[in-house]
Amino acid sequence: MSAVRVSQAESVENLAENISINEHSLQRKGHKFVQKIAIPSYLVAIVVGKLGSRQIGPRTTVWSEQEFVDAAAFDFSETEEMLQAAEKLMGEYVWGIYDILVLPPSFPFGGMENPCLTFATPTLLAGDKSLANVIAHEIAHSWTGNLVTNRTFEHFWLNEGFTVYTERRILGLMKGEAFRQFEAIGGWEVLKETVATLGAENPLTQLIPDLKGVDPDDSFSSIPYEKGFAFLYYLETLVGGPETFLTFMQNYIVKFKLTSLDSSTFKSYFIDYFEHEGKGALIKEIDWNTWFYVPGMPHYVPQYDHSLFDACISLKSRWIDWNPSTEPNPFSKKDFKTFSMSSPQLQEFLGAVLQLKENLGLEKIKAMEKSYELCSVKNCEIQFRWIRLCLKEKWMEQLPMALKFVTDQGRMKFIRPVYRDLFAWEEVREQAIQTFKKNRPNMMYVSAYTVSKDLQL
Repeated sequence: MSAVRVSQAESVENLAENISINEHSLQRKGHKFVQKIAIPSYLVAIVVGKLGSRQIGPRTTVWSEQEFVDAAAFDFSETEEMLQAAEKLMGEYVWGIYDILVLPPSFPFGGMENPCLTFATPTLLAGDKSLANVIAHEIAHSWTGNLVTNRTFEHFWLNEGFTVYTERRILGLMKGEAFRQFEAIGGWEVLKETVATLGAENPLTQLIPDLKGVDPDDSFSSIPYEKGFAFLYYLETLVGGPETFLTFMQNYIVKFKLTSLDSSTFKSYFIDYFEHEGKGALIKEIDWNTWFYVPGMPHYVPQYDHSLFDACISLKSRWIDWNPSTEPNPFSKKDFKTFSMSSPQLQEFLGAVLQLKENLGLEKIKAMEKSYELCSVKNCEIQFRWIRLCLKEKWMEQLPMALKFVTDQGRMKFIRPVYRDLFAWEEVREQAIQTFKKNRPNMMYVSAYTVSKDLQL
């Protein structure tokens, strides 16, 4: 539950008097929890199931179905380090415990920041801790979202943009500033794809959209996350850099903790704070109206450090330049030795190939599989990009892999783009639709609802 357990399970009175069940009386146990910190209603959560658990830190126990406990304990073993990094940045973690629950694969999100008990998708269990950045994101919500909350969901970026910013500060503290910049580049690429998918003039690509008459499920995208982050990164560079902006963030949390606010309140506080700090002239150039209300990509293009990203682009260029009709295949897994962080950079390499306007060509994609054995990779972020590449090249032999991928789990980040790719491939469209219809009873509502719109059903 999104609270702290205050007692072990205790037997209570049989509440089903006069009912006989196979000659055994119905026994119940009571569990007591307390949440002393006021939270918005959307953060209240209760989970019931046959769960195993393991303590992985002084404040953290992982919970899951028994068969996932070992994997969850391993992949999330850096949680305490993330919590300590977050406290260095944002101040005291006030919630007491930070437990993690691995939900069934149908869970539609990467994570959900219920206080004291983060819900997590099993797609994070990569076996190498490379996808635990989602846990850093949910930890960051302990300040941005759970302590300071958007007043309405038109202002969702105040939750998610701030949380992505804090997540990347946590990862930067743990893995270096170059990694924070690398993650920001990946986020910028995600933002570009989202804007291209929704349309650059779509009002839902505004940082503050008008949601009157709009189903909230239709508005959900990476916009408040990545456009929100881009805005905060712009403000960081404007006011003097990461440490200056972090001091502002710390004061912002103290000022607004246990309250809800909207973007105009944030704007007023930001201006007052930096005018008081003698930086009024620096912030006069901020075009608040454009950032808040103009759809599409931001007018500001951030200048990130590409030191970790360059290796991804270099490998992509080698694949583009290779002529398989005149040269033997020069690629192997040794290529990844140029990656200082193997899995994240492999993700971005595949993402960069996927974003090519001209196809790489099926012959090269088949050679890529032979060289790197990507079909057998466990990491879902890598699987996702690889499957999309196979679909882009219309590699029919890999269609079963794609259909299995969208059936085995229901995370919208993965299944919606893959289903859209399947729908765009006319030859397999009907098979994709039938796969969805067959699996729909096993999906959570929001996944089924949004995919049905992607498939024009």
